[in-house]
Amino acid sequence: MTMSVSKLAQLRELSVVVADTGDYAAIEKLRPVDCTTNPTLVKKALDLPVYAELIEADLARAAGASGEPAAVIDDIADRLTVGIGAMLSRLIPGRISTEVDADKSHDTAATIAKARRFIALYAEAGVPKEKVLIKIAATWEGIEAARVLQAEGIDCNLTLIFNPVQALACAEAGAFLISPFVGRILDWYVARGQTPASIDEDPGVVFVRGVYNEFKRRGIPTVVMGASFRSTAQVEALAGCDRLTISPELLEKLDADHGALPRQLSPQPADGVTHAAVTAESFAAAIAADAMAEEKLRTGIEGFVKDLDGLRQMIAARIG
Repeated sequence: MTMSVSKLAQLRELSVVVADTGDYAAIEKLRPVDCTTNPTLVKKALDLPVYAELIEADLARAAGASGEPAAVIDDIADRLTVGIGAMLSRLIPGRISTEVDADKSHDTAATIAKARRFIALYAEAGVPKEKVLIKIAATWEGIEAARVLQAEGIDCNLTLIFNPVQALACAEAGAFLISPFVGRILDWYVARGQTPASIDEDPGVVFVRGVYNEFKRRGIPTVVMGASFRSTAQVEALAGCDRLTISPELLEKLDADHGALPRQLSPQPADGVTHAAVTAESFAAAIAADAMAEEKLRTGIEGFVKDLDGLRQMIAARIG
């Protein structure tokens, strides 16, 4: 029997749906609650007509700027990131997630400084900090930066989450939101010949379900947002998770499917049990003992840095 409403509509009743894209047209069409921007998306935006006026204004600013070329390029990258984020924020009721430079992932002070700069640039563009999430890679240094920023009222999205201790460390730092990566976890196991027999055995799904249930059991308010999906089956297996960030392609598939979508995750009351806090030492030990988490955190940051360098190179070429 089919339902009269799409799976996407049903999913919206169970979880907050976020668009894993900065594509203006896709966001305008799909109307997610939140969306994101990052160097990859900004790089793509350089060729989109909808952003042409913004881009030309920022490139013109560079032409008259003084100082070291690298600093000028970084300034333009920051302004483009925030300018595109500000435009996207007007399409959504929720937050625009904005990524701190990945080459600062192991530098707490530099991460804090860049986050504060983004918030100031958003304020100049008329976007209050309550509409922004600062996205930071969940290294120990990134988590410590989030601890400071959260205390200042700057909400953070700790990303590249692959390990339970890593997730708990983020929550203990007061992170507003964490993004565990479902698909990248599955990729790691499949590459080693460990393809799950069913969606309930998918290691990415199992991980996010475990983090969600542990957070609810401990009464942790940090939002769990499943990310990096490879299939609609993975999305459906996490229906009921606090938030799910989904690519436009998978959102379209869910919108076209009118089958039933049962809830898979439900919040349970906290048990009130206290636990020892995660320390820098226990964090490092947990990551070192988890080959998948160590590799995926490291290569995830490397990929983000490569994307950022690509954006810088494009800007350098544009400003001559």
